[in-house]
Amino acid sequence: MGFLSVFSTRKRVADLTEREVLALAIANEEEDSRIYQSFAEACASEFPASAQLFEGMAEEERGHRAMLFDLYRQRFGEHLPPIRREDVSDFLTRRPMWWTKSLKPEQMRTEAALMEIQAANFYDRAAAQALDTRLREMFLQLAEIERGHEKKAERLEGELLTDEAVAGEKAASHRRFVLTYVQPGLAGLIDGSVSTLAPLFAAAFATKNNWETFLVGLAASIGAGISMGITEAMSDDGKISGRGSPWLRGIACGVMTTVGGLGHTLPYLVPNSVPNAFWIATWLAAAIVAVELVAIALIRTKYMETPFMRSIMQVIVGGALVLAVGILIGST
Repeated sequence: MGFLSVFSTRKRVADLTEREVLALAIANEEEDSRIYQSFAEACASEFPASAQLFEGMAEEERGHRAMLFDLYRQRFGEHLPPIRREDVSDFLTRRPMWWTKSLKPEQMRTEAALMEIQAANFYDRAAAQALDTRLREMFLQLAEIERGHEKKAERLEGELLTDEAVAGEKAASHRRFVLTYVQPGLAGLIDGSVSTLAPLFAAAFATKNNWETFLVGLAASIGAGISMGITEAMSDDGKISGRGSPWLRGIACGVMTTVGGLGHTLPYLVPNSVPNAFWIATWLAAAIVAVELVAIALIRTKYMETPFMRSIMQVIVGGALVLAVGILIGST
């Protein structure tokens, strides 16, 4: 009952006074300016052209906020009523700031355009529903202001985002993707695919028991994933190196380490009751190891610009050495 009573106190825009509508518009302009400013700060280090664009949009929003507040001051004085966006059931909503900060520059620009269109459309609908003439005129004025924002943003985008600037931002975005996801993920895949070979095949040749071998491989894969993930996250906070969020890198590294180890562990789920179960599982595991090593070489070639033949030789030699150690220890 208390939950329903809280929401029953929320007003609709049509129920607001002229003073409250104007105060709500002022609050909306102020919040949007902060969103654009946060976009600018997020882009500042790697995407200067987009940062300059969002700085201009934030300044535009602050200017319109000042204009609306001047109008409010002339009619109602200095004090703004304590009305918030969430107090009005059918007013505009914005995405949370933690979500918007994780966007790429092109996604930020799309989000900004959507914000302006939503605001203009909302004020148009509100004007069509308003019965009070003065309130209707105010809604129409606010809709025109929002359309002016959209046109100003388009003009700024045309001036600042030249072909050269866009190409530079795409290169920076690709570099961030490689440093945040590909490099840690590749390190994890290499570690999971190679380092787990020794304990897995040592257990396999020592026990000749598929289930026990599977448990050893499972423990090695998950343990290595946790260890590598924590190591990646704690070794570099990304502030100096520019490698991005430590937790995103840690998750990428940890997950790929586990995947790399589980790939050649799963064949040992072949039941021991199956004839030649050990050799079936072992040959399947060896085939999966070969696929993993080729995949590593391909990723290195695509994202790290390492020649494929050099990469394939490196991973094969490394994998073969670890595999030989596991088989040798397990056979003694």
